[in-house]
Amino acid sequence: MSASDNYTAANIQVLEGLEPVRKRPGMYIGSTDERGLHQLFREIVDNSVDEALAGYATRIAVTINKDGSMTVEDNGRGIPTDINPKYQLSGLELAMTRLHAGGKFDAQAYKASGGLHGVGAAAVNALSTRMTVTVSQKGKVFEQSYKTGNPDGPLTTTGKSDKTGTKTTFWPDPTIFSTMEWNYGLIKNEIRDRAYLVSKLLFRIKDERTGAEDNFYFEGGIKSLVTHLNANKQPVSEVFYVNKEITTPVATVDVEVAMQYHDGFGESVESYVNVINTTDGGTHLSGFRTALTRALNDYGKKIGAIKEGQESFIGDDLREGLTAVVYVKMAADRLQFESQTKTKLNNAEIQPAVFSVVKEALDTYFEENPRDGRSILEKVFLAAKARLAARAAKEAVIRKGALEGSTLPGKLADCQSRDPSQSELFIVEGDSAGGSAKQGRDRKFQAILPLFGKVLNTERARIDQIINSDKFKSLIIAIGAGISDQFNIEKLRYHRIIIMADADVDGSHIKCLYLTFLYRHLPQLIEKGYVYVALPPLYKVEWGKGNKKYVYTEEEKEQFVKTLDGQKVNVQRYKGLGEMNATELWETTLNPENRIIKQVTVEDASRADQTFTMLMSEDVSGRKRFIQSRAKTANLDI
Repeated sequence: MSASDNYTAANIQVLEGLEPVRKRPGMYIGSTDERGLHQLFREIVDNSVDEALAGYATRIAVTINKDGSMTVEDNGRGIPTDINPKYQLSGLELAMTRLHAGGKFDAQAYKASGGLHGVGAAAVNALSTRMTVTVSQKGKVFEQSYKTGNPDGPLTTTGKSDKTGTKTTFWPDPTIFSTMEWNYGLIKNEIRDRAYLVSKLLFRIKDERTGAEDNFYFEGGIKSLVTHLNANKQPVSEVFYVNKEITTPVATVDVEVAMQYHDGFGESVESYVNVINTTDGGTHLSGFRTALTRALNDYGKKIGAIKEGQESFIGDDLREGLTAVVYVKMAADRLQFESQTKTKLNNAEIQPAVFSVVKEALDTYFEENPRDGRSILEKVFLAAKARLAARAAKEAVIRKGALEGSTLPGKLADCQSRDPSQSELFIVEGDSAGGSAKQGRDRKFQAILPLFGKVLNTERARIDQIINSDKFKSLIIAIGAGISDQFNIEKLRYHRIIIMADADVDGSHIKCLYLTFLYRHLPQLIEKGYVYVALPPLYKVEWGKGNKKYVYTEEEKEQFVKTLDGQKVNVQRYKGLGEMNATELWETTLNPENRIIKQVTVEDASRADQTFTMLMSEDVSGRKRFIQSRAKTANLDI
């Protein structure tokens, strides 16, 4: 019997109810790692935020419970509990157990909302071992519980109440997610962003595990958000703001934009649709960028700053030092996203809508605020001048052969593998540690590049300065993908680039310098998940006959020594990687079976930009406040 004879109608499966979500969770929440876990939080919180957008909720409380569950409560209308005549189920059960069921398909119920596909709450339910939803409305309190997406009993009335709202508690399924740890800092930041986007909405967040608690309430909206994002920067203009509703052939769109330039080099532009952070941008962001380019070019020509026939500046020039928030609201049933995770807006009609609103408002703004207009133009002209000078300098350096040819750096001990997906490059601090690492590595797939001493701070460095730096030149050539407009990810020689520095203050500073270079000048490597930081041990504990254990912190060492119960113990503290021999380096930091490495990711681009600016810029005030606020928890290495 052939294979085709075995393929019959019996092989065709129909996934019922919420089975598709459990079978393919990545299709609904993006992933099953920390990011996917926190997508559950976003789906439930945004349902409550939608009630606020509709004008019904004024308070939202988020609680991380000690048992790992999360509770989200609002004072909105409450999910309907009456019986749907078509399905003979309560509105609550329909919303929690059926895909593509929800009130956001009805424009009368929600004028603007983050929900679209009707799978948010149902997906959270499907990916939770338990969920309990309590609804207060019509003078009563209703409750229903679920197990892995299925009702654990009927909807019941549990009491009376003169309030309204929805309270949802869910326990993520540990068989689905690779991590079950809620990141309070990440949740706090996302709650704060939503508070900026929905003015006069009070958020309360509490972590029962640690006792941490924060409240957020803003009346200034996205203008306040732009000011917050520029807290560690020196503005060169006031905050530009426009909010206007415009009717398109498809839907009515509320366009809101705030913008301000600062004297730095980085760009921080955030875009939102109905409070959903569209991290990959979309048509609303394209409309804004086109309007900004056109308006500045028109203004420059109008005041004579750009002569007839003179080359206009390009988009990259406008991005330097720009902080902006682009926020559009429209009926959820008209929204078109790339996926359920809603990271990119696809509505074609949004681009001209945002363009017309922003272009008209910027034209008026520059006319009424000529000082700001000229300051922004000066900033853009400086960026254009620096771009042209850097390009000329870089081309001159390249012509001299700095990055040309196939010769790899002399200090690089390359690996045998030519498959980037199997190869890894260790950037090792110091020649001594580099020598041990070369001896201890697995030559098949591990390459070692020793770079002695601290490198250039590239936070404000030009590209030609970087290329002229021996250490960075060696690193760029070793990585193989080039830099700036010469960058080509297809030429990357390693898919794991691991920074390996001492476990002390100097080592942390060196790691920060390399991360600054990679984040500012090779961000694609971080975006693709190719950058890691090695965590070498701080101590080696030996006891008995040949027993040993490597520990990574002072606290871990103290706790482990106590467990040895009076045995003779020898504790060796490593002051640097150079103190480790080849065997120790392999056992602790190189061997994939034993080592600990951390992947470098960017969860929030704007806050990453703020952090690098604060830590690495010339302005010491923000860095001083950062150090002082954390000095009480510092472990001094004396």
